[in-house]
This record gives sequence, structure tokens and C-alpha cells, in this order.
Amino acid sequence: MSMDKPYQHPRSDLFTVRVWREELSQDQTEWRGKVQLITDGNVRYFRGWEGLVPLLVSMLMELETLPEPNS
Repeated sequence: MSMDKPYQHPRSDLFTVRVWREELSQDQTEWRGKVQLITDGNVRYFRGWEGLVPLLVSMLMELETLPEPNS
């Protein structure tokens, strides 16, 4: 680490994930969820557990294209 450049923490982002079981019919339910980026309030929804990871990856990729705060 160079003494002339202050240490910078890697970028991190904070999300909340809310999940609930949605009744589709008498005998069938499905997990649904909401992902919210805390810093800007961006909200996305998913259906089924298999939708959570691709949604987070997509949201993180979008954040990578934004400039870093204070840069």
C-alpha cells in the first residue's frame, strides 16, 4: 500500500430481501420476493427462489456502470 494514497474500501451495497408465500390455488403456493437497494430505494420483485440470484446479479451489474460516489 502506497503512503501517498489513502486506503479505499472496496465498494459494497446494502440490499433488503423480503420473501412471502403466495397462494396460487387451493393446493399450490409459490415463493415471491422483493429486493430493495437501500442507498437509492431501487426495488425489484422475483418469483420463485431461482429468480433471486439472477435478480441480484443484474442489480449489481447495473451498479457497476454507475460512477463511484466521491470520485
